[in-house]
Amino acid sequence: MADTSYTLQARGICKYFGEHTALQDIDFALRPGEVHALLGENGAGKSTLIKILTGAYHPDAGEVLLEDRPVSFRDPLHAQAHGIGTVYQEVNLLPNRSVAENLFLGRQPTRFGMVDKRRIEREATELLARYGLDDIDPRAELGAYSVAVQQIVAIARAVELSGKVLILDEPTASLDRNEVEKLFEVIADLKARGLAIVFITHFLDQVFAIADRVTILRNGRLIGTEPLTEMSRTDVVRMMLGKDISFSGGTSAVGEREVGELLVSFRGTGRTGSLQPFSLDIHKGEVIGVAGLLGSGRTEMARIMFGIDPADSGEIRLNGTPVSIQSASDAIAHGFGFCPEDRKADGIIGDLSVRENIVIALQGKLGWFRALNRDDQLEIAGRFAEMLDIRAASPDMPIKLLSGGNQQKVILARWLATDPGFLILDEPTRGIDVGAHAEIVRTINRLRDDGMALVVISSELDEVVAYSSRIVVMRDRELVAELRGENINPSVIVQAIANQSDEAIAS
Repeated sequence: MADTSYTLQARGICKYFGEHTALQDIDFALRPGEVHALLGENGAGKSTLIKILTGAYHPDAGEVLLEDRPVSFRDPLHAQAHGIGTVYQEVNLLPNRSVAENLFLGRQPTRFGMVDKRRIEREATELLARYGLDDIDPRAELGAYSVAVQQIVAIARAVELSGKVLILDEPTASLDRNEVEKLFEVIADLKARGLAIVFITHFLDQVFAIADRVTILRNGRLIGTEPLTEMSRTDVVRMMLGKDISFSGGTSAVGEREVGELLVSFRGTGRTGSLQPFSLDIHKGEVIGVAGLLGSGRTEMARIMFGIDPADSGEIRLNGTPVSIQSASDAIAHGFGFCPEDRKADGIIGDLSVRENIVIALQGKLGWFRALNRDDQLEIAGRFAEMLDIRAASPDMPIKLLSGGNQQKVILARWLATDPGFLILDEPTRGIDVGAHAEIVRTINRLRDDGMALVVISSELDEVVAYSSRIVVMRDRELVAELRGENINPSVIVQAIANQSDEAIAS
């Protein structure tokens, strides 16, 4: 990676947070006039690498080079002054100020000591025209325009401020197809002008449509950097997930198992801007595994099922009767439970005790006029602590002091205490120790055998294959495949995620 044709390089980058290794010996190189995709699942290290390249973090080992010269950025403003601009998914501009003011914020031209508004508006008009936004009024508030226009304005500002490297972090996440095409026209023009562009996304189709090369990270390690002309979608998925596409074993042992009667039915259920309508029947005594890359719509499906983001289309039936799930309270009242992906942000209440975290959903279901006394709470907490092997010095200790695995088991206990008929688990084994992992998998199998209906989202293909009766595959916020029988194996799942033909999946 000593090629002087590179605009920006990272060599041997390491970053540690306490005992956690976020990046280990990462090499990355960006050429002028290329779009370089940076891919990886949650925890892969993408955000940490970008923060190092832009001066938000400093590496513990390794070096960053700009045009073959070592640099050490104090902060993102310092990196920006050296030509590196970043645009994030959430546009970081001022929607209540004009388009022109946003374009020149912090660098307004002045005349006689006053901001020269006429010049700002004139130059803004010329700048917008270069980005195909001739019809945009530079005097109008930025917030009056679509997210796509705001993204392009943010890109124009970043390019004008920096001019060498543009980092786009999930720029298309909130855009529709036409808006994505418009953004890609802008990116292609910037590429032709010699700008070096880093493109971070979870949409593989977009990677193959716009990028020249791809770098893939997994668990803080560099998996590889390859030209996309030499890669298939299957190659990329395999590198991201760590699964060999030639793998042919591992067929689910429960795939052909007899299940109970139909419990929950989703018909044309979706949410505009979040998830395409999907249809899915879930029976008692079965586990529906949900596979797909990060950003494919897995979590969006779970949130719609549980009413956190209520559906705006379709129908939900419970035991054959239409029901309205417009909130999490509705879902709980109908016997649904949900363990979220991010246990720290959306699951545990850190300062409350283990006991309080376990009983809080049940108390909410009973209502505050039927308050559980302390003895009841201790009995419930003790029963589930024994069932799930929750290791806490006391049920009254703050849950934030527990390990990640024990916190995850407490969240699972919370929902089991409500005696749900339908349980949704989003990445229940992510980031926990081997013992807790095995206990949660055993619990999933036991709940299935006891007749509960479960939907389990997991990036661990071997794991989801082991306990699933069926597997649905998500891609680009749409349910694209439902796998049964001998097709429940990692090889077929990877092919479905990678958008292979039906013939390839069936073979």
